[in-house]
Amino acid sequence: MGMKKNANFHSGRVFNDRKWFIPFFASLLISITLLLSATFGVFTSPYGENQLQFDTITEDSSRYFVESDLNLSNSSENPKLEAPRLAYLISGTKGDSRRMMRTLQAIYHPRNQYILHLDLEAPARERLELGVSVKNDVTFVEVGNVRVMAQSNLVTYKGPTMIACTLQAIAIMLRESLEWDWFINLSASDYPLVTQDDLLHVFSNLSRNLNFIEHMHITGWKLNQRAKPIIIDPGLYLSKKSDLALTSQRRSLPTSFKLFTGSAWIMLTRSFLEYSIVGWENLPRTLLMYYTNFISSPEGYFHTLICNNDEFRNTAISHDLHYIAWDTPPKQHPISLTMKDFEKMVKSNAPFARKFARNDPVLDKIDKELLGRTNRFAPGAWCIGSSDGDADPCSVRGNYSVFTPGPGAERLQQLLRTLLSEEFRNKQCS
Repeated sequence: MGMKKNANFHSGRVFNDRKWFIPFFASLLISITLLLSATFGVFTSPYGENQLQFDTITEDSSRYFVESDLNLSNSSENPKLEAPRLAYLISGTKGDSRRMMRTLQAIYHPRNQYILHLDLEAPARERLELGVSVKNDVTFVEVGNVRVMAQSNLVTYKGPTMIACTLQAIAIMLRESLEWDWFINLSASDYPLVTQDDLLHVFSNLSRNLNFIEHMHITGWKLNQRAKPIIIDPGLYLSKKSDLALTSQRRSLPTSFKLFTGSAWIMLTRSFLEYSIVGWENLPRTLLMYYTNFISSPEGYFHTLICNNDEFRNTAISHDLHYIAWDTPPKQHPISLTMKDFEKMVKSNAPFARKFARNDPVLDKIDKELLGRTNRFAPGAWCIGSSDGDADPCSVRGNYSVFTPGPGAERLQQLLRTLLSEEFRNKQCS
């Protein structure tokens, strides 16, 4: 059947079908290029160093499993498990550089790895200031675990460019750091509700094969609304951000895999992400191309991939580890959290919350009452300096593998007891 002459932009502009072929096939080409780039490690070094070769990583898979998914005893009593290391991506856009630094400092721990991405909509001066701020921080320089992505990408809300940026960050993490167990993506409008000592202590006793990714099977009318339309993300081929384009064409539903959707905020294991990037079968590549033209692809790509893989399906825990308050109706957009939401955030037992307006007073309340943060970093057992005279105790670093858990660890353990219960896990990927 011939294509209709016109298709509509979300913003109301006319999108001529004769011009549709170039961006459509360009988007497919870019998705394939992204996959090859991730696989062979052709990304630039964050500090302008020589490129490093990407090594295919083979590890003893037994270290991702323990006798039970959650052992709430002290981690020092279980000598078989080393304390975990986390890899964070913090992303932002124009005007977000200071918020990104605040979030970074609130979740900083020397055991972890951090990568920052300020997208192409931010002016070059702001991106430069972010890089300078990281390079001028003595702790970041000495520990060497904070990177700023040298290549800034244009990221469209709900578009595949968000997936592209995430995959690029993961590829850099895999290439440059062999020591992390879980990957967490945050935006500049996210903020922690527990300290890293709380988080690392609890996850020290957790099976390393669990993936936290909120998901549900797409069925009924949602299939027609989500799966059949074909969209174009202008961010794949233009230098200016604009809305997603909806073409007049519609496609049939896939028959070789089931579609899932959920939250874009994830905590995924290294083993699953190695599979996503290296892809020892065709499914990751197939889904990457499929979701290039899928609306809200950040809410479907990893979800569909994990639930259609026999090896990883049973590792998916349907929770995004965030507290989010939604608009009512239609519960499609998160509302900005304020002081009135503080108690709900705490009672949720979630380790993160979003979204927060820039410098909202509730962030100061979280710093004071939940994180105990009075200096640059939230305090932890690794901070062994003096705090006399408002000195920064984290200016002197101790053992990175020792943690001092607080009330946040108890709240997080309560959440995990629920998530790892048989009743809850029986609902995964169904």
